[in-house]
Amino acid sequence: MTEQGTFTRDMHYLPDRITADGRDGWPLEPGRYRLVIARACPWANRAAIVRRLLGLEDVLSMGMCGPTHDERSWTFDLDPGGRDPVLGIERLQQAFFARDPHYPRGVTVPAIVDVPSGKVVTNDFRQITLDLSLEWRAHHRAGAPELYPEPLRAEIDDVAEKVFRDVNNGVYRAGFAGSQAAYEHAYRDVFGRLDWLSQRLAGQRYLVGDTITEADIRLFTTLVRFDAVYHGHFKCNRQKLTEMPVLWAYARDLFQTPGFGDTIDFAQIKKHYYVVHRTLNPSGVVPLGPDLSGWLTPHGREDLGGRPFGDGTPPGPPPDNERVPSVG
Repeated sequence: MTEQGTFTRDMHYLPDRITADGRDGWPLEPGRYRLVIARACPWANRAAIVRRLLGLEDVLSMGMCGPTHDERSWTFDLDPGGRDPVLGIERLQQAFFARDPHYPRGVTVPAIVDVPSGKVVTNDFRQITLDLSLEWRAHHRAGAPELYPEPLRAEIDDVAEKVFRDVNNGVYRAGFAGSQAAYEHAYRDVFGRLDWLSQRLAGQRYLVGDTITEADIRLFTTLVRFDAVYHGHFKCNRQKLTEMPVLWAYARDLFQTPGFGDTIDFAQIKKHYYVVHRTLNPSGVVPLGPDLSGWLTPHGREDLGGRPFGDGTPPGPPPDNERVPSVG
């Protein structure tokens, strides 16, 4: 938090990468690593979606923390005995301390952990999904889509940076603002960018090109949380997502696409924000709404053309142990 009350995100993450050639000391080996997420977290949600779309379930296992945490760490309270069955730990913090006993920063998800050593390799959410697309290519399922196609990378990066600054992180700058001026500045950034996105998407089905890319995934995880959390809890209340016709149709289109909506657990999302953020919600009361049935209504975006998976195919159903409750 700055002196002016502006929320500033700590963007320093463990920079190591798991690569096909092992140049960072972490060679890509099927079954060696475990992706740790929390369903509640939008940054972790990105990694879960990309893993699903690319069909990496059999080569990269996934551990799931519960929706709440304390000042120390995310915890594995959803697992029997409160312990991750593969890593054998109760707190994600233990994997960070295995890497660095004096690790000084926040324990965040997503994180990829080296199972043999128990050490976290990286928690750089920005790079994790790109590496799943590029470095893990040899292990993609047949028919996996190109989420970061080389000819469109500059445009994807440009759009994704705007979305991150003003939307993904913008809602947090509004929600955690420590002054009226900081809040109003963030609020205007959020809705100014949402208006820009509405104009961009009015005539095209996806953000960049005619297929789903990394840019769409990064926007979706904020939009899907907007009415449930950000509209009220973070005071981003000019409009609800359901009151922005283009973005609401776009979000429903993605939600109904295999690999997107089947990673979303609205109950865990609401529990995380309303229970953990006691400075914003001292009572810890979790709202019952909003009505979720609209997510499954027709969106009409097919009329804009586009091919969701390009020359590829949709992913199959999620593994039984990774299914989330349906909104239907």
